[in-house]
Parts: sequence; C-alpha cells; structure tokens
Amino acid sequence: MSLTPEQAVDRLEELHATASIALREALARFTESGAVPTAEERSRFRYPELCVDWQPAGAVRFTRRAWAKFQAPGRYTTTVTQPRFFRQYLLEQLRPLTEEFGGTIEVSVSDQEIPYPFVTEAGDEFIHGDLSVSELARHFPTPVLANVGDEIADGTWVEGVRGTRPLALFDALRVDYSLRRLLHYTGTDWRTIQPWILATNYQRYVDHFLTWAMEELAKPDSPYTQLVLPGGGVVRRGDDITTADATLHAAPWHSFQMPAYNLLRGDGSGGVTIINIGVGPSNAKTATDHLAVLRPHCWLMIGHCGGLRQSQTIGDYVLAHAYMRRDRILDDLLPPEVPVPALAEVQVALQQAAEHVTGERGEALKRRLRTGTVVSYDDRNWELRWTQERRRINHARAIAVDMESATLATQGYRLRVPYGVLLCISDKPLHGEIKLPGAATRFYQRAVGEHLHIGLETIDLLRGELHSLHSRKLRSFDEPPFR
Repeated sequence: MSLTPEQAVDRLEELHATASIALREALARFTESGAVPTAEERSRFRYPELCVDWQPAGAVRFTRRAWAKFQAPGRYTTTVTQPRFFRQYLLEQLRPLTEEFGGTIEVSVSDQEIPYPFVTEAGDEFIHGDLSVSELARHFPTPVLANVGDEIADGTWVEGVRGTRPLALFDALRVDYSLRRLLHYTGTDWRTIQPWILATNYQRYVDHFLTWAMEELAKPDSPYTQLVLPGGGVVRRGDDITTADATLHAAPWHSFQMPAYNLLRGDGSGGVTIINIGVGPSNAKTATDHLAVLRPHCWLMIGHCGGLRQSQTIGDYVLAHAYMRRDRILDDLLPPEVPVPALAEVQVALQQAAEHVTGERGEALKRRLRTGTVVSYDDRNWELRWTQERRRINHARAIAVDMESATLATQGYRLRVPYGVLLCISDKPLHGEIKLPGAATRFYQRAVGEHLHIGLETIDLLRGELHSLHSRKLRSFDEPPFR
C-alpha cells in the first residue's frame, strides 16, 4: 500500500530516530564496558530509504515546473538523513509526485550504514580514557570518503542494481558529511543556516550586516526573531541592548575559517545568512559544496572587485552577466566550455534592488552599475602576468576581476542552486588606481553599507518569486525529481 507524503515523512523520522538511538546506545555501551555490537545490532545502524515508483498509464501529465516531476518511468530512490529538519522540503517534493503524477511511495531500511560521528553532537563524546578513534572504527560504521560523492549532481551516476534511478541530488551520507563540515567551517549549527545566503569576501560586510540585524531585532514589528552567531551565541528580539551587545562581541568568529551569521524570521519565508567565505576560489567551492545539501533558495555574492575599464569609478557596481573562469578549480567537474548562464530572475531583482537602494534610475544608474563579464582568477597576483592575460581578457570583454564570483556561480549551476553576483569596484589595477590606506577607508565607509542593503533588498524581492526562481535553466535531461 502506497504511503501518503505525510505518512512517508513520519516513517522516515521514525526509522532515522530508531537507528540513531540504537547506534548511540551501542557506542555508550562499548565505551563503558567494551561490549562490541553484534552483526544483528549493527544491521540497525542504517539510514532509511525513500522510494517513489512511477509507472504511468495513458497520457503523461505535463508541467512547466522545474522540479518535483519525473523525467521517465521507473523506481526512484534515495537514502534520507535528518528527516525532521527536512520535513517541509520533503513534503514539497513528494506531494506533486503523488497528487499530479500518481507516484507511489515506499519507505524502508536501506543498506547504507550511518557513520557513528553523525549521531553525536560534539563528535568525540564517546572517546574516553585510553579509547582511540581507531578502536571505534573497528566496530562501528565510519564515514568512508570513497562512498561520499557528487556523482548524481555531476551526471556520472550508474543505474542501481535493482534498476533504480536517483530521487535526489544527494544521498544521506553526502548530506550528513556536509552538515558536519558546515559546523566546522562556519561555527554555527547547520540547523540555523537560512535558505537565503549572502557570501562576501570582506568582514566589513558582516559588520554592516550585524548593525542592520541588531536594528531589526530592536523593532517590535520586525519579521526577524533571532540572530545566531558563530560559536552558538544567540541574540533574540527584545533582548536588553547591553546583553545583546555583550553576546555579539563575545562571539568567537575568528576561530572559524568561514564564520556565518544567521538572522532567522518567524513568518516561514526564510531568514538570511551571511558568510565571510574569505578570499579565493578554493574557499568559495568548499563553502558551496556543503551549503548545497541544505537546498537553499539562492546564494548571492556581494564583495569587492577590480575594475578593468577606464570609464569605471571606484565605488561603481558590476552586475555579472557572464563569467570568465580562470579559477580552474572546477574544470574537471564542469569543463570551461560549458556556459554558466545568468539567471534572469536574479539579475532583474539585483537591478531593481540597486534602483531602490541608490534612488537612481535610467542613465544615472547606468553610470554606477554596469553589466558584463567578470573574470575570476586563482592567482591574486594575476597582474604580474598581464602580458599573457591581456589578450584573453580583451577577447572576453571583461569589465571586472575577482577570485570568487565565477566559482560561486559555477557551483550554483552545477549543484542547482540559484545564484547571482553583484560586485563593488574597490580599485582599478590596470589604471594605477590602487587601494591606498586613506582612500580605502573612505571607500569602505561609503560603499559597503549601500552594497549590503542592495543584497538584502534583492532577497526581499526574490522571496515572492520562488516558483520562477527555481527555473529549468538549472535542470539536466536526466534530472532527479527532487529539487
């Protein structure tokens, strides 16, 4: 008998909780007495599996929706972790598959074991005294990285032994791996990371975000309810200003490679997370590899760049319409000849937000905001190779240069997360206009706050356009049904 979407998610929650409890109890017993789990006990340490079977009879329903639809008849499966957290997402994907297409849902225990670090909070609470990690690994499932991959997202998956097709881009093992990495890199619990993400390469954007967030939390009618800081500190709406400031300044953000600040909303439309991903394409890839498993609605890059045209002025904006990928980090996964398109919905929202925030329109806005190609390098000192790079940049008609934007956009394309890039020109390296200390300080004071608010306004505009935001431009021919 087929389950309803609600029954299926209930069953997933039950099976995942049962397996996690059994694994934690076995770990506790082993650390206390050395009792090794039996083969029968170990068979309980497994993720639940979700299967949707679609065998159409008659005319196939047509939908223009980009997700929650089948590409071909068959059995679609995936293992699932943290179903309670992903409940709303799972229901949004499953309901159209059953109500519109007539798919049937089954839930069972899979063959995929849950690695023991993924059922612990700190990751090492079961290591006591002389007990070593290697001893735990002898008797309990471990996260074998050979089994963690992006074959589905990259289109290299092989049809299952039972003739099954993938239901989702990421299986449970891949999701759990990234959830733990997010905590490690960002310093915040993955449960608090919001579906609207701002990525930046300068801490000053974070500083302005925190000022704005504290102002929002001070408003009694604000939709925002709390701010979760790196290290776990929380500022809530209505907190005493002295207490809130103390919590904010006590956050150990410097202890984390890419600190995240998460501003939560209470109306169900999703709050905003800002992450200082730092400088370079490696950081941009690392962050987005792991953020993607949360299936965010959008990530936007707001950071600094170098202007490449004489007509540009420091403080002008660049709205990326195309990307010249000299970052190289994703070349093996997505060949450079594959075009990474600009997403119309995001581009329009970014331009509208710039109009709203700056108060400029038409020709006045064009003088400050230019669209064109952004080139991203993996070498910060690319200028030292100008004689070799000049011709390539000229052919691309590039108007700005940075180190992260092409990576972030390519990752969005590859991992099916809507993306956009709006940069602010902080120097013009080819024209002798470099960031001297005094000029840089004046630039930061003037430009960063306005730039941040354009990003926030863009998110507000996109909140009401989810149906068109998750567009078919990001979907492949053999796409899994789940977004």
